[in-house]
Amino acid sequence: MMEQYLDGYAQANGLRDVDTRLKLLLGLGAILISLSSTTPWTPLFIAGTMAMVTLFLAKIPGRLYLTLLLIPLSFSVFSVLVILFVRGGGAPLFIFPVAGISLTVTTGSANLALLLIARTLGGMSSLFFIALSTPMIEIFSFMHSLRLPPAVIDLSMLIYHFIFVLVGEVISIYNAQTIRHGYTSLKRSVHSLAMLGGMLFIRAWRQGEELITAMDARCYDGKLELPGEQKNTRPVLIAYIVSYLAGCGVLSYFSSSLVIF
Repeated sequence: MMEQYLDGYAQANGLRDVDTRLKLLLGLGAILISLSSTTPWTPLFIAGTMAMVTLFLAKIPGRLYLTLLLIPLSFSVFSVLVILFVRGGGAPLFIFPVAGISLTVTTGSANLALLLIARTLGGMSSLFFIALSTPMIEIFSFMHSLRLPPAVIDLSMLIYHFIFVLVGEVISIYNAQTIRHGYTSLKRSVHSLAMLGGMLFIRAWRQGEELITAMDARCYDGKLELPGEQKNTRPVLIAYIVSYLAGCGVLSYFSSSLVIF
């Protein structure tokens, strides 16, 4: 399953022994700075540095990292195309005549499109750093140390688990339908998609009942136990992370007026 695949890298990465709190501080801080930046320079710097940390320090395979990064980028490309031709402001850069209609790319739309791509790269690189270097059980344990309500933590754990269960069921059903030529025409595709949705609901219900039965068999009393062990926090790592985030904040401040177009 994808859950076991990603968590396997998180369990065996090069930063496995680093305190979870420090990795969350670095990743979440980089995400906030990327999203708050008004120019693409700082998010691009964060994307490059976080990618280097993930690849060379955490020792995550480059092919896996690139595959994961292409997923959000493919979605952002469509948003960028819409912004380029819909968003106005500034002087015209390019004009594309299409079917008697002039599609214009302005300096304002180009800058906004580049900012969107940069924020996507910076934010997702930071998020993948957390996902590939920190096992989810440690993140849930950290949430427990923050004294969050146990019901919230338990629901988060179950939701996280069932996301991948449902993804696996969808892939299994879709492959079975594809082998039986379920998507060879529009009519067949609509019918197969409806069947997939109905079967997914039934299997999700069944998986939930099986999980409840398994938890009851293990004397579940309404609370999922979590490991409370915390690794030692080295002051030098705290200094590095704080310096890095402060440097990114300074870069964001001084580059706020450096637009490309």
